[in-house]
Amino acid sequence: MRHFKGMLLLFLCTIISVQAQQPKKLNSSQIFESVQKLNVLGSVMYIAAHPDDENTRLIAYMANHVKARTAYLALTRGDGGQNLIGPEIRELLGIMRTQELLAARRVDGGEQRFTRANDFGYSKHPDETLDIWDKDKVLSDVVWAIRTFKPDVIINRFDHRTPGTTHGHHTSSAILSLEAFDLVNDASKYSSQLSLTDTWQPKRLFFNTGRFFFRNEEDFNKASENLVNFDVGVYYPLKGLSNNEVASLASSQHLCQGFGRLTTRGSQNEYLELLKGDALGNNPSDVFEGIDTSWNRIEGGQIIGDILTEVEANFNFADPSSHLPQLLRAYKMLQNVKNEHWKTIKTKELKAIIEAVTGLYIEASANTPTAANNEAITLRIEALNRSNASMQLSSYNLTSIDNAISKNIVLEPNKRVNLQEGLTIPSNINHTSAYWLDKKGTLGTYTVEDQALIGKPETPRAITITFNLNIEGVLIAFEKPVVYRYSKPDKGELYRPFEITPPVSASLKDKVFIFENDKQKDIEVIVKAGKDNVNGFVKMAYPKDWLVYPEQQKINITNKGDIQKVIFTVIPPKNQSEGFISPMVNVDGEFYSKELIEIDYSHIPFQTVLLPSESKIVRLDISKRGNNIGYIEGAGDVVPESLRQIGYNVTIIKPEQISPENLSKFDAIVVGIRAYNIVDELKFKQKHLLNFVKEGGNLVIQYNTNRRLKVDNLSPFPLQLSRDRVTDENAEIRILNPQHPLLNFPNKISEKDFEGWVQERGLYFPNEWSDEFTPLLAANDKGETSKEGSLLIAKYGKGNYIYTGLSFFREFPAGVSGAYRLFANMLSAGKENIKQGTKLND
Repeated sequence: MRHFKGMLLLFLCTIISVQAQQPKKLNSSQIFESVQKLNVLGSVMYIAAHPDDENTRLIAYMANHVKARTAYLALTRGDGGQNLIGPEIRELLGIMRTQELLAARRVDGGEQRFTRANDFGYSKHPDETLDIWDKDKVLSDVVWAIRTFKPDVIINRFDHRTPGTTHGHHTSSAILSLEAFDLVNDASKYSSQLSLTDTWQPKRLFFNTGRFFFRNEEDFNKASENLVNFDVGVYYPLKGLSNNEVASLASSQHLCQGFGRLTTRGSQNEYLELLKGDALGNNPSDVFEGIDTSWNRIEGGQIIGDILTEVEANFNFADPSSHLPQLLRAYKMLQNVKNEHWKTIKTKELKAIIEAVTGLYIEASANTPTAANNEAITLRIEALNRSNASMQLSSYNLTSIDNAISKNIVLEPNKRVNLQEGLTIPSNINHTSAYWLDKKGTLGTYTVEDQALIGKPETPRAITITFNLNIEGVLIAFEKPVVYRYSKPDKGELYRPFEITPPVSASLKDKVFIFENDKQKDIEVIVKAGKDNVNGFVKMAYPKDWLVYPEQQKINITNKGDIQKVIFTVIPPKNQSEGFISPMVNVDGEFYSKELIEIDYSHIPFQTVLLPSESKIVRLDISKRGNNIGYIEGAGDVVPESLRQIGYNVTIIKPEQISPENLSKFDAIVVGIRAYNIVDELKFKQKHLLNFVKEGGNLVIQYNTNRRLKVDNLSPFPLQLSRDRVTDENAEIRILNPQHPLLNFPNKISEKDFEGWVQERGLYFPNEWSDEFTPLLAANDKGETSKEGSLLIAKYGKGNYIYTGLSFFREFPAGVSGAYRLFANMLSAGKENIKQGTKLND
């Protein structure tokens, strides 16, 4: 099992809970705001492509000022980006960014939706995006999201009319939104959805434009005369915060993207361009003009609205429970409403308010954070009525138990009731996992066969408890997920989701094992018990031209949570070869081949992820010179571990350790991705790095962005970074200088070394450089000019300065052979007379 520990992140605002999974406990102001929202029956859907694309100012304004039900539909989960706070990439990064979006919505008051689109990386044109995504599938998901959420108003973040000028995913989100607007009310389109939902027609579709989308201020001012605009910088006395402060706190949840930022205050306008739907009339700042957002919009709603409007108008902040009779009367009437959509939404909201005004605390906490199928657990159940209302716990229902468990316990005011209940996890309950990762997808689309799951941010919890209460004669059921509540002396009370895990899981230390020659390697398999008394054996699946022995290893683990390590010897073939190796654990006659991964950061709930346990094995035809490599970490990658795989001695150099004396110990220094964007100390240490080159060392700089560089001089010679990139991982690579030593020593580099690259060729290439630099490679995306800045080398003093925008940080974890061979050449530059494995200063 891999355990990724996150940094401690502190938030000063009281509306943010460090432990995001703690139950909500609303104060009087929050209850009042909930009542206000209860009295608005209007919905807005904001649509864009990725986590962090959403305009949190507008979402917060709609949710908190307009009080509309507001959702953000992110077409992807952001899997293709970078992670600035940890090592998770791809699927695991998508898990993190999903949770960061949910954390943002907890702050700004919105809801979160997705499609099955996979963020496959930067795309330059929507034609490419929609082809890779499978346009029809993603369009159907957008239609599904609109039909199920039923927004009155849709707002696009991006402009559908600007293909090729921005990220293809961005433009595609607007194109699909525009098309879906015309399809959602057509029963002949995606008709299979209609067994679970109804057609719907939003009233208006807007584009959330602004100065950013115009060439200059003059163009914007001219266009703004015909735009809807309103001030979103309103102040909320009940929160003690302005809308912009709420929005800043929400966007700061995107920490793996480095979005933590200062809060802002004051007046700020947002601009909308009407693209489709009903024109606005007398009040162009009201996107709901002409739409009845009161209780009158549904049959039987007027009398409910009258009751709840009175509660709002005369709200008792000192004793919210005084409104319980009115709330219960409204609840009973609501159950007779025919409009199932609003009945479901408002019943949920009203139950939460009833729970809050009575101070009702109900919880079921398991005695363990995880359990396997057929495992017996104990639930600690707590019920507490903190009001003078007459209340009885009639019964509760547990997932997988057919009949309710009768209790008929009177919940006297402020007297806690503690109960215990035994539960055996059914054998047919699925293991906790991210539903979109259960089946293998394509490059652009996740495979999800259950229509009801599509778009949900998370897999619904498998184990829940429904408390059936009688409150003042009214029967109300409250469903709660089972949690794991515990404490630590240095952190206090903590919560984790309760998870169903396999009886055993297995993992390999690395996702790629590189064999630089035909010598055998011992590979460690870590087996973790998901229950007590695990007995069985482990064997390996591997390619035919490889050998693994012994054939199998016994395992015997007494206690749940303990691990046992077993060693298999892997013998590679004589010649270059690659494939996958996977541990398979047999327990009670059944094989288990998944890895249990834990993601633990303080700003999101604890996450467990089940993924296939497999690692790539590569018999690599590679030579290298030099041995000692110093690595200066940037935004996070696995390059150091990857270099160790091919025999380098890699030392992590902390910024404060950069000195002439320390650097002199190394054959080469490698600087991690975006280090010059995020490591402040490099501004003062750059002179030592350049002097290292001058004295005969190799300095390899991986990609940085041209914004917010920490240094004035990135290189010893003029070098200008750009936003040039080649996003097609199969784009032709043209070797500009075939005879250059870096492409010939110690490995002969050819076009074959660029086969099998993933996601992209590279990014943020330099586009201007002085004559001291020699460009070695050229590539370009379809229809674009040649980009020749992906790999530059310059002689400086006795050493070599190398700058590369090639995406080694993606290729190494994917086990791309050619990437390793080329990087070895970069580290070996100028070392033709040094024997392999010899230190530079030997």
